[in-house]
Order: sequence, then structure tokens, then C-alpha cells
Amino acid sequence: MARVTGIGGVFLRTPDPKRLTAWYEKHLGLKPTDFGIMLQYDDDIAAQPKGTSMTVWSPFPQHTEYFGPDNQAVMINYRVDDIDAIVDALTEAGEWVDPKRMDESYGRFAWAKDCDGNRIELWQPLGD
Repeated sequence: MARVTGIGGVFLRTPDPKRLTAWYEKHLGLKPTDFGIMLQYDDDIAAQPKGTSMTVWSPFPQHTEYFGPDNQAVMINYRVDDIDAIVDALTEAGEWVDPKRMDESYGRFAWAKDCDGNRIELWQPLGD
């Protein structure tokens, strides 16, 4: 049977696409192309720590507070290589950062909002 093999893209509705793209480039280091921001997985997946080269798709209950207190329908989780440095840079830039942190056996988590007010999740995998 044919099946989905991964997430091919994430699309956000915004009143100002250039502004939102610039925010992600400035604060998360995502480089725009003519087609948007392309996130490439490492060519040598076998060399990566187990559990770090994946994308999770997970539905949440309608009334979850995991996305924050508003009615945001989608939250994107970004895998990062240095969560403390990104959180510090966002804070220093005056961006909204949730003071809550979460440490799990599979990684560390933090949350922030982009310039459109979308809550995003940052995940630094712990690896092996």
C-alpha cells in the first residue's frame, strides 16, 4: 500500500509573507529561497544520533493548551542544535519567549512566538 513518508511542507497564512520569512531567517537561521525556506535532512542519516532525524505528526484535542491559550490551529516544532543559544537570542531581541521549559528523555523543549503571534516549539534532541 502507498503511504506518506514524511512532511513535505508547512504552510502558514500571514498578512505579510516577506516580514514573516525575514523573522524566521533572523531568529531561527532559516535561509529563504525562491520557493520558501527549505529544510534539508542530513544526507547521512545513519551518522545521526538515534531519534533525531525524524518529523512527528500528532493530532491534539480541540481544547489543548499545549499550543498556548489562544485558538491557534497549528503549531510547528523546529528541531534545533542549541536551544539555549536560540532562546537567549530571542529574549535579547525582545521576542516573546515562554518561561516554561520541558526536559524529556528524548530532548529539551522551549516555546516562543513569531512576529505574527504564532506559537512555535523548539526541540533539541538529546541523541544517544
